[in-house]
Amino acid sequence: MKKCYLLSRSLFALSLLAINQPVTAQTPDAASSANAAYQQKDWATAARLYGALAQKSPENPRYSYRLGVALRATGQNEQALHSFQQAQADGLPVSLVGFEMACTYASLGQTDKAFETLTAAITQGYGQPDKLNTEPALQPLKTDPRFAELVAKATRNQNPCIYNAENRQFDFWVGEWNVVDASSGITAGSSHIEKELGQCVIWENWTSANTNYAGKSYNIYNADLKRWEQFWVDNVGGMIHFYGGLKDGVMDFYTDEMPQADGTTLKRHLQFFNLGPDKVRQFSQGSTDSGKTWKVEYDFTYNRRK
Repeated sequence: MKKCYLLSRSLFALSLLAINQPVTAQTPDAASSANAAYQQKDWATAARLYGALAQKSPENPRYSYRLGVALRATGQNEQALHSFQQAQADGLPVSLVGFEMACTYASLGQTDKAFETLTAAITQGYGQPDKLNTEPALQPLKTDPRFAELVAKATRNQNPCIYNAENRQFDFWVGEWNVVDASSGITAGSSHIEKELGQCVIWENWTSANTNYAGKSYNIYNADLKRWEQFWVDNVGGMIHFYGGLKDGVMDFYTDEMPQADGTTLKRHLQFFNLGPDKVRQFSQGSTDSGKTWKVEYDFTYNRRK
């Protein structure tokens, strides 16, 4: 289910990008004129030009979609609804066309159909809560409890990594850290770790003490494989791919067996222990015998910088 949801969100984003790009067709002059009118919100002209384009190229659902937008803007709701239904029948996903259809249903006084269509669009990934709240046609729906629920779901669609529990499992590592060797107490380096890209990626920036060595890691929850993955890169050309997940409160990563310069292979086991709000233990081990025995590579303590 989650894989389908994420795929729908990706398809929605790509479709949204495509639908708002300038339209080209076999008649570039007509398409350019229609696009110009659409971008300028000259809706009467856009409706006329896209009507002609949709009639000439019925296989292009974007023409029907934009015709519907223009018709709705000029108050021709019955005709607009037909155009949106045609665009959906010709391949546009409900996550894209559903918002406009729902607005049209609402304008026609068909409240239940508006909610039904919005629900379908949001279930398939629609994630623009601001448009839901500000669209004039949807204002009459706000007094219905269903509307607030849909806005909340659209908000989660807009920022899924903020709300999905799996994406928050590694939050304990985010912060500014002074890092020491656990056994000797000697400073090993410092690390700045933050969340990026809609809080979906945990981005580590490591700087070693007393050397020029530095590196970064990109950590993300892979919803398709239901695991966390880390991609480590550094300033000497190194790259390591870890994968694993949260187990008994410990972020537990492994690598595959990687070929080494001396002809052996090396498998790594990397663990992060949450020791409270201001301390994390990072413990790395390596194995050259397929995990039968392990040798400590390093044992670091991260102390949160005040």
